[in-house]
Amino acid sequence: MMHHGLRKTDSLDSAPAFGVRQSSAAFPAGLPLRLAALALSLNGLLTQWAMASDNSGLDEIPPLRPPRGEIPPSLWEQHSLAILVVGSLLLVLIAVLVWFLTRPKIALPAAPEARAREELSGLRGQPETGALLSRISSSVRHYAAAVFSLAPGELTTTEFCRAVADNEIVGTTLAGSLTDFLKRCDERKFAPPSARPPMGAVEEALKLVEVSEARREELRQAATLAQTPAVANTSSP
Repeated sequence: MMHHGLRKTDSLDSAPAFGVRQSSAAFPAGLPLRLAALALSLNGLLTQWAMASDNSGLDEIPPLRPPRGEIPPSLWEQHSLAILVVGSLLLVLIAVLVWFLTRPKIALPAAPEARAREELSGLRGQPETGALLSRISSSVRHYAAAVFSLAPGELTTTEFCRAVADNEIVGTTLAGSLTDFLKRCDERKFAPPSARPPMGAVEEALKLVEVSEARREELRQAATLAQTPAVANTSSP
């Protein structure tokens, strides 16, 4: 009986759990706990080793760089006076240049002949009305009074003709031409409108200016010839 009971017990102890036969001799009691403790110990050792490595790197002093040389003085410290002088001169030059470019230009008065030609040329192509003839005759009178030194002021046609007739500088031929032109302009200005063709007052006035300039050139040449013998007599011993 006892023999059969022992076999039954053995059979129960050696019966496999979940279809796998296990033996108490293959896995001693407490082995998993020992493995876990060993793993924790290894983990602690590794952590301490890593921290020791980091601390050793921090404690090491890096190699020092070689000392730098003395900082040289700046450009301003070396040449401050020269910079101030040059800057002041540049400001003065810029101010003078701005004043020269922006200053009001003084318009020189045009010569009487140039002004008369310009006025008369601007009247070309316009209908020859009384107003136009008045402007043409006024331009001729002002020109002649300026270049032949006639009496200043606004002269009537009669007064102007008397003045040029008595002026030796104008000359008889030019005085007659001026008088004839101004009288014909007055006749056209105050006469009733008619079918007469235009007299070509602008072109005739421009011709009178050219004749007057030729007369002035004759007078200049005569004055030069008159001065030449006097200079020669002065230089002779």
